Amino acid sequence: MADVPKIKMTKAEFMALPETNTPTELINGELIVSPTPVDRHQEIVGLLHILLHRLFHSGTLRLSPADVHISEEDTVQPDLFWVSDASTTCVLADGKYWHGAPDLVVEVLSPSTQKRDRGIKFDLYEQHGTREYWLIDPDNQTVEVYRRETDHLRRIGLFDQEQMFAFGLLPDVTIPVGEIFK
Repeated sequence: MADVPKIKMTKAEFMALPETNTPTELINGELIVSPTPVDRHQEIVGLLHILLHRLFHSGTLRLSPADVHISEEDTVQPDLFWVSDASTTCVLADGKYWHGAPDLVVEVLSPSTQKRDRGIKFDLYEQHGTREYWLIDPDNQTVEVYRRETDHLRRIGLFDQEQMFAFGLLPDVTIPVGEIFK
């Protein structure tokens, strides 16, 4: 694979780019552009969106592409995110873009993005206050769940398609993993 030149830019330069559905993020001031995800990835994001929309009766649920401006140098596009009605860490500014860390972030792992999802993006979500983080592995059909404890995201468990797990942010909501991988 050819080395892609790194492009550094400011938040203002990033915001001046034309609108696109191509996955485009600004991480540590570096522009990161990726090809669109493969079909299975998109299918899982769609199934999860439908499932969570059915289970969550409050808050705001969004799926990619949707920019989340976490800091002056970081604008990410989680595959899916949820912001509680009472959130103090993430707000919709001027009805346009989300600013701050969502309460829940979900990333579906791809070979090309897995390192970033488990590394720098995990660190960003942890540093800025995301309360729950799910990593979905399409190949192994598992969900890895992290939940905030004080100032860190702690791994709660790894759940397969035969299991369910409690959503830590809404009482009485349980996620049946098998429904994500139908």
